[in-house]
Amino acid sequence: MAAQRKRYVAGALALALPLALAACGGDSSGGGGGGDADTLTVWHYENEDSAMGQAWARAIEIFEEENPDVTVNVENQTFEQIQKNAKIFLTGDDVPDVMEYNKGNATAGQLAAQGLLTPLTEEAEARGWAETLPDSIQTTATYDEQGLMGSGDWYGVPNYGEFVGVYYNQDMLDAQGLAQPTTFDEFEDALATFKAAGVTPLAEAGSEYPLGQLWYELVLHYADRDLVDAYQLFTEDVDFTDEAFVQATEKLDEWIKAGYIASDSAALTAEDMGVSFINGTYPIMVSGSWWFGRLVEEIPFTWTQALFPDNTMHPGSSGNLWVVPENAANKELAYEFIDITLRPEVQEILGQKGGLPVAGDSSTITDEKTKEMTENFESVLEEDGLAFYPDWPVPGYYDVIVSELQSLVNQSKTPTEVLDGLSTAYEDGKTDLLEG
Repeated sequence: MAAQRKRYVAGALALALPLALAACGGDSSGGGGGGDADTLTVWHYENEDSAMGQAWARAIEIFEEENPDVTVNVENQTFEQIQKNAKIFLTGDDVPDVMEYNKGNATAGQLAAQGLLTPLTEEAEARGWAETLPDSIQTTATYDEQGLMGSGDWYGVPNYGEFVGVYYNQDMLDAQGLAQPTTFDEFEDALATFKAAGVTPLAEAGSEYPLGQLWYELVLHYADRDLVDAYQLFTEDVDFTDEAFVQATEKLDEWIKAGYIASDSAALTAEDMGVSFINGTYPIMVSGSWWFGRLVEEIPFTWTQALFPDNTMHPGSSGNLWVVPENAANKELAYEFIDITLRPEVQEILGQKGGLPVAGDSSTITDEKTKEMTENFESVLEEDGLAFYPDWPVPGYYDVIVSELQSLVNQSKTPTEVLDGLSTAYEDGKTDLLEG
């Protein structure tokens, strides 16, 4: 039976084994590493109850049904374990055949540039992945010789997506006689109305990613695709005195001074923000689709979600990538497994569970909230509206954005000083990437 062919290994042990057995070898099937030709080893870090965990479990079942002589080893890791140790264990021979890995210049791009991942361009063309996935999703799948995303060979395949939008406490909107905002002006009017009623409107967190994503939503409100491509893909030089950056940073400063963001939010975490919204402390939360499942389970009031008003581009991207290590033993089996994750049956599970399938059909989704969120994501894809995340361009930029925007909340820096700090770190990081 299928269940008897699977072996689940604890994350810490799974990462220890490649380091200890790096000198071991064996026969391979389509790859350069050790391992049995009748075994597929899969590493990922999704909870089995998540949309991705459930979809991939079905993909494994399908793979086993179609390959009865192959044993599937599923080794559960954590995001942090793979993120911190990938460059070390992928240089050995005892590596997984296929694994989940984070997308972007500083992660998958660097592994690709170092020759640690298998180019997948031929498979993408032969198996139709290039036709199946929308262009903005494909951006995170391709990397050039320097490890910069958006061009070059395929090195990973995403099969779900994510984006940042706005969550509203509808009960609190109703109490103030407000409809869900559909324009930026209406959004600002709602912020002002709540503040006048003694309610701080925006749930925020300055010590982690949320405030940076709100800032980036504002940048995207004033920016165009050319600026996003310059910022994210280095197509041109970026001027942080550009109107979009200036207007966005000044607007965020204006909101802070108006009290739309709590004065103590500089020290708050993403978890603090989410809990405060779930508890009904704040009526509006700007954050990602990854909160959706938890909100469904925990929120006691009526709530809605929508795209950021009047924006044509939004923070977001593909989900994490399936990558095939260069030293993988059984690459052909890995390609087959990846292909199965894009089949309608697997994509539908992602859709029904709120996992934002990249090759799915929202019309098949039965839950109304899940369908609404998926339709929002589909509309973003149709408009080529994924603009990635503000910290993606260069390594270490996440911490810089957090620090600079904390300074804005604390009013220890002006918008101009914040942009100076962001510009310096961006240019230094860009130079290191391009010259390193």
